[in-house]
Amino acid sequence: MTIANQRVVYMNGEIMPESEATVPFKDRGFKFGDAVFDTTRTFGHEIFRLREHLERFQRSLRYLKLDPELDLDQFVKITEDVVRRNLPLLGPKDDYWVTQRVSRGLDPGDREAWPEWTGATVIVECTPLPITERGKLYRDGMEVMTPSVRRTAPDMISPRAKTHNYLNLIMADLEVAAQNPDALAVLLDENGSLAEGKGSNIFVIDGDRLRTPRARYVLPGVSRDVTMTLARDMGLSVEETDIDLFDAYNADEVFVTSTSFCICPVRAINGRTFAAGTVPGPVTKRLMDAYVELVGFDWVGQYLERADG
Repeated sequence: MTIANQRVVYMNGEIMPESEATVPFKDRGFKFGDAVFDTTRTFGHEIFRLREHLERFQRSLRYLKLDPELDLDQFVKITEDVVRRNLPLLGPKDDYWVTQRVSRGLDPGDREAWPEWTGATVIVECTPLPITERGKLYRDGMEVMTPSVRRTAPDMISPRAKTHNYLNLIMADLEVAAQNPDALAVLLDENGSLAEGKGSNIFVIDGDRLRTPRARYVLPGVSRDVTMTLARDMGLSVEETDIDLFDAYNADEVFVTSTSFCICPVRAINGRTFAAGTVPGPVTKRLMDAYVELVGFDWVGQYLERADG
């Protein structure tokens, strides 16, 4: 059901309006970022690769030793139900982010005001994608900047776990936003090679050679994996390797991938444009077209239709 034109969420076994889905302020996810999440999207109102995202979600849960007391099949069923209930509130040309979240809940000593809150906090939600706000990026290309903030080293906390603790990435975003509010921050790793942005992976193209940072230093996105498979199918050489700014500045083309962006062309890194001279470059355009064909929905057109707001 829908409730008074308000989206609903699943929280701890119940479906409820978003405005009623409140979490105790002493929840460890709020206090410490002690939580994990994963997000997929819909294409033409159909959920894309839900099981792949949930398999990654389960790996993050295991890494943090979180137990939602729900298995993958149960999360699939709950997620599909939440999306189905919320589709009537979605415009015909819009789509959703679809997110699962699990926190460790309340410490035993913090349960006095919430005696029934004894396990993990589990939430499944939908959020409309910012299609209009991002449309111009597909027409003009995205600007990327590399901040002084470095990505947390993988021998400290693995970037392969998708946790609520985004402070490292947020500090990078704040630094970049102070210089260019429209730019995407892509952090360098401890060795000065490209790592990742907040929820995005980066690729550079030289001829028929496609390179992306090694999985050790990034969250390997589902969209990243899709793109690498499409590139191999097109006969491109695909490498996971170290990429420094010298390599990036001399690239023919650069693009980023993410759940919502899919593939988004990059116009410049730190103000440096690329040899191809067009946005998107020819190889990026081929990959975007192949991605559209794979999902059976013209998400590029969806963005471009809103390029003028």
